[in-house]
Amino acid sequence: MKKVALLYIFLSAQIFGQNISLFNPQINYDLVGGFYDIDSIRELSINFYNPNYHNTLVNSFFFNSSLRIPATVELNGEVFDSVGVRYKGNSTFCIPNDNGVPKVPYNLDMNYWVSGQKLMNYKKVKLANGYLDATFTREHLASEIYQNYLPSPEVNLTKLNVQGNYLGLYVNTESINKQFLEKHFGEKDGVLFKCDNADVFCGDNSGNNATEPNLSWMGTDSLSYYDTYTIKSDYGWEQLLDLIYTLNYNTSEIDSILNVDRVLWAFAVNTVIANFDTYNGYYVHNYYLYQSEDGLFQMIPWDLSESFFNALLGWDLYFQPTDPNPFHFDPYFGDNPMIGRPLTAKLLNNPYNRKRYTAHIRTVMNELDTISLRNQKNYLQSMSYSSALSDIYKLFSISDFTFNTENHLGFSTWGGYGFAGIMPTVRERLNFLTSHPEINQSPPIIGSVEIIDTVLTVDIQNVSSANLMATQSIYASKFKSFELNDNGLNGDLIPQDGIFSCTFPYMNSQENVKFYIEAQNTNAMSLSPQRAQYEYYIYEKATPIVDNENYVLIYPNPGQSQITIENNFVEPTAYTIYSSIGQIVNSGTINSSLYSINLSGMASNFYFLQIGATVYKFIKN
Repeated sequence: MKKVALLYIFLSAQIFGQNISLFNPQINYDLVGGFYDIDSIRELSINFYNPNYHNTLVNSFFFNSSLRIPATVELNGEVFDSVGVRYKGNSTFCIPNDNGVPKVPYNLDMNYWVSGQKLMNYKKVKLANGYLDATFTREHLASEIYQNYLPSPEVNLTKLNVQGNYLGLYVNTESINKQFLEKHFGEKDGVLFKCDNADVFCGDNSGNNATEPNLSWMGTDSLSYYDTYTIKSDYGWEQLLDLIYTLNYNTSEIDSILNVDRVLWAFAVNTVIANFDTYNGYYVHNYYLYQSEDGLFQMIPWDLSESFFNALLGWDLYFQPTDPNPFHFDPYFGDNPMIGRPLTAKLLNNPYNRKRYTAHIRTVMNELDTISLRNQKNYLQSMSYSSALSDIYKLFSISDFTFNTENHLGFSTWGGYGFAGIMPTVRERLNFLTSHPEINQSPPIIGSVEIIDTVLTVDIQNVSSANLMATQSIYASKFKSFELNDNGLNGDLIPQDGIFSCTFPYMNSQENVKFYIEAQNTNAMSLSPQRAQYEYYIYEKATPIVDNENYVLIYPNPGQSQITIENNFVEPTAYTIYSSIGQIVNSGTINSSLYSINLSGMASNFYFLQIGATVYKFIKN
């Protein structure tokens, strides 16, 4: 009884505590030591039970692409039995296979026959051969950039042996599957489509001219879309057609079915790092669409091997005959409806979305640190040099391995293609974008954000209008707009002093509020935090965790430097803290009735605290 009374008094005293923290989505990516840790080159070995595996897999690549055959997979001395294996890819499969080169891409399903089997906590492993990337670093470098702005696959390098033979250096790319969805969206049962047409670079299916997945309306019969979009979920054609119809014929409602901001972020990164093998680049493909539980489709980038221009340097630039310089590719390409790209045409002809897209471009440009990028590619190449040197099946020479990071490879290198250098592409692309008249505008400058009592205030300069964008959605979506003003009214103290204010919404709710600031002037937009909506502020109502049944009180929640566990345990009791993706980040033993846990080494996010059989969710600021 005494414990219950204590809990009630504490809850009453703390209910009005208020905090602002920044949600950091980077917690969703692998930690040091994880499967996609970049600090080591792991070595995988595949051994097939069937010595005729290659002929079987080549035949299934063309005629039964879902067929897998069993093999053992070994990593760090641990052997996994009955792994389902198939070949994957398109040009990176066709080119080496057509030339008798065994270094083809692999797709491994760890639990295809053995339920629950995982390789370092992952069920699917996709091994690209990096065949058309002399540097072996493009996918990794691009992935690190995409991860700053939207859910994106992780990438690192690995060595691969098959039947005891070293096939060379491979690019290990995370699969876009239910495990990926659970990691980034907290659920996995929505509609998932891979948006890549059925064209194959070689074999009998080569050149079948399937319609590109540009989200054009092709009628109500889902059969018309089968060669263009590959369904990866148990259902979803009705939902996809609803999205496509809304985009083309009811565009004013597109926000109700598409996470527009996520699409604009993907387009912005594509544009800045010259990944033009994408929807708003040269060829429409290489993306997934996932409809999360809030009803919105999310765009997820995929296959980043052509980032920093790469082999596309040699292709016909029929899109912009007035400026054939490939590094001057129009960042607003596709806004012309006659080109046949309804997603770019509908979004970029909306003045609000166009401003927002341009703001995202500026953010990516401003955060693209060329010194850090160069250091990262040097680190990767230094670590993988010996593995690349001994790779006898790579298409390029070992001198090209390093040369192509700082220089373009000419058209005589291979097959009449040119291969753009990574650093000169970044330099030339940033120079062009910086001078672009639509991008080269002065956006508003957003300063500090505060909530005092019930009023939010923010310092903004060079601005004509500003809004607080807020939501209580658990999915951090469908933000509502609340006008910020500098007129001396509605909580604003001094008119025209550059301090904008509004009454903070949802004050009577006990739920946390996710929010960001959006400011505009005539020509430009700014956001705070700059990576919104992927990042956002959280206004957290301090609510200690009260477990009357077990006589446990955990406070403060959110915690910043520590949390305290008040308890009536009669003996030392073990505890474990898990991250939002299930990784253990802290553990120990509660050995006093007032026990504190240090949180200083943990990133800002929510965590799960397990004490005995009970699990509590808390937030770390």
